[in-house]
Amino acid sequence: MIKASEIQEILPHRYPFLLVDRIEEIELGKRIVGVKNVTINEPFFQGHFPGYPIMPGVLIIEAMAQAGGVLAFKSSKDANKKHVYFIGIDNARFRRSVFPGDQIRLELEVLQERHPYWRLKGMAYVNGELVCEAELLAMLADREEGRRAT
Repeated sequence: MIKASEIQEILPHRYPFLLVDRIEEIELGKRIVGVKNVTINEPFFQGHFPGYPIMPGVLIIEAMAQAGGVLAFKSSKDANKKHVYFIGIDNARFRRSVFPGDQIRLELEVLQERHPYWRLKGMAYVNGELVCEAELLAMLADREEGRRAT
């Protein structure tokens, strides 16, 4: 298991944009399972939607991308010199809403890896029910290269 403190050593994200609380399973180069605990204290619930809080779908996708980034980073040989960038999304589908109190299980598997690119299939579940799925594209880049690209 990878806890939040180690995830923060891998990803540059911080509150309120770090959307993975822990990694429960990882098979380097193959798959990863992460968890996001959704609380009423999330700042996005103030405006999405007042009186009927629903987690924005784009943030569910971002949580999947962050878990996928942990997988790509941990699978890389030169991980300490790299950043992971989310560069694409295909075939995203939202199946049901996510509410405060839900726990999202983020499951990603590698579809293809051609250095430096990673294509992953992501699926997000709440209580065993599929809430979101998408194909994600990530890129590992040298820390200096990534600064010039953005």
